[in-house]
Amino acid sequence: MNPLTLTDASLAIVLGVALGAGLLLLLSLAPRWRSASLSQRIAPYIRDVTDPIGATPVTAGFGDDLAAIWRRTQEAVARRLAGSASIERRLRQAAWTTDSAAFRGRQLGLALAGLAVGGLVVVALVLTGRGSPATAFLPPLFAAAGAIMCDLQLSRAARARRARIEEELPTVLEFLALCLSAGEGILDALRRVGDLPGGEVTGELRGAVVAVGTGSSLSDALAELGSRVDSPALSRAVDHLVAAIDRGAPLAQVLHAQALDAREDAKRALIERAGRNEIAMLVPLVFLILPLSVLFAVFPGILLLRLGVG
Repeated sequence: MNPLTLTDASLAIVLGVALGAGLLLLLSLAPRWRSASLSQRIAPYIRDVTDPIGATPVTAGFGDDLAAIWRRTQEAVARRLAGSASIERRLRQAAWTTDSAAFRGRQLGLALAGLAVGGLVVVALVLTGRGSPATAFLPPLFAAAGAIMCDLQLSRAARARRARIEEELPTVLEFLALCLSAGEGILDALRRVGDLPGGEVTGELRGAVVAVGTGSSLSDALAELGSRVDSPALSRAVDHLVAAIDRGAPLAQVLHAQALDAREDAKRALIERAGRNEIAMLVPLVFLILPLSVLFAVFPGILLLRLGVG
């Protein structure tokens, strides 16, 4: 194909995309007359028992239609793609307020952004005369990279929060045991610990106390806490605490034992992490430092032998 033809086609693509984006922006500012939605019609009558709802004009812009289309697209993508249970579990572990549909929509948005960036890179390469058939794979690669980065970010956030919970757990359990030894009830002890500022475990305990205040039983609220966080150490401690509450066992002793087990688990995890880091430190030693040392030791002798010296 003639390079001049490729250049003209690339310029046409760039100008067409710019023209389409400008027309969509102008169209988003144009008002559209339509009837008010059901929530807008009943909002003035239930505003005293619900959160305040701002008055919305009857005329809505084209951007509202785009938002509705985008929400439907998110739900459709979440229904068609597998792994929603895994995403929901990681969202709970990371304490993100979004659901799986919104996360899939975020993944889709990053994939589309990567596709657009890849297309711009291809156009730039073609305009500079360095285009090749292999550049056609750049847009899908950028799109896949955007989706994978979003998933990796969620996994990293879930692992980091679970690690913080396991690190805070022994101290929180010992504080609960201290409150129980001082004569407080289990609910008062949970409320006292939950009122402490900061901390991931204290925030989860605060949510359990709120659930008890809204009608749930203490055992159900604690079980929901363990299943929501999905941390082995916290789930084990919650299961023993629920069993002790149901059977009437001394809670302070149970909490002391669970705090000791949590500290042993943390110590064992620290030793395992140190072992993995020690092995990782051997990689640059074996593959970088040792070959260079051997090269520095052997190369002068080989050079002297080639020169016939000695």
